[in-house]
Amino acid sequence: MAFEFFRHGGRVAWGLIAGVIVLAAASVLLVTHTAEARYERDVTRMVFNHTLETLEDVKKAVGASSDTLDAVMATSAESPGDRPYIVVSIEDNRLWYKQGNQTLFTTRVATGSGKELVNEGGVHWKFETPRGRLVVQGKEQDPIWVPPDWHFVEMAKKKNLGLVRLQRGQGVPTEDGGTLTVEGNDVVKKYPDGRIVPLEVQEGHEISAGGNIIIPPYGTNQRKYKGVLGTYRLNLGDGYGIHGTDTPSSIGRSASHGCVRLRNEDIETLYRMVPIGTPVYIY
Repeated sequence: MAFEFFRHGGRVAWGLIAGVIVLAAASVLLVTHTAEARYERDVTRMVFNHTLETLEDVKKAVGASSDTLDAVMATSAESPGDRPYIVVSIEDNRLWYKQGNQTLFTTRVATGSGKELVNEGGVHWKFETPRGRLVVQGKEQDPIWVPPDWHFVEMAKKKNLGLVRLQRGQGVPTEDGGTLTVEGNDVVKKYPDGRIVPLEVQEGHEISAGGNIIIPPYGTNQRKYKGVLGTYRLNLGDGYGIHGTDTPSSIGRSASHGCVRLRNEDIETLYRMVPIGTPVYIY
């Protein structure tokens, strides 16, 4: 009888212990979920308001030693203070134009695709948006894009064609008996009958001859593309910029070759608001 009592009591005790363990585990999961939700809320609030107090609170709460945006701003030689500044999140593909705690303008953007392009001889390019602190160095209306060499390499690979770099003073024969050459600031085609016709180009429709895409010399009109960068551009240096696009479907994705793209109506708004010298924090 006593044995049965203790055995029954033991089952009850173990049942209570198991129940306590389950409740404890559930409490831990609830606390963890609550902490994660609070962390997500605070990070969102931090991004929109950019309050350093919130940033420090979040870092302490999660035991973080650094935050990407904080690190970017900390490495800056100067704080924006009361001046307006631009923040770009590569992960979120979003841009904020802020002054203090106030968001003056925000919109979706396209940033670097992260893809790599390799050319013969081991030359390669990686299309990433640079992280760190940059500055708006200049502003352009109706900017002209001068495509770097990688553009022609990329087009040649897409079309399974070779590449020929056209030099001044050089001629490249065409299938119809003509010759491609440079006259002044134009790449022209000289026909057998003596006609000389400047060639027209646009992105995706480059000059080609003999199974090769022709790379025009810098300074020629055929090395200048209109409309690719949209209607306005904020220059950030080293070939990078914040500009419009002729491919609005790319907005909100990691799709550019490194620049920050906006819809043309959005870059027009930002262009009118942002002065030269504005800090740009990209993280």
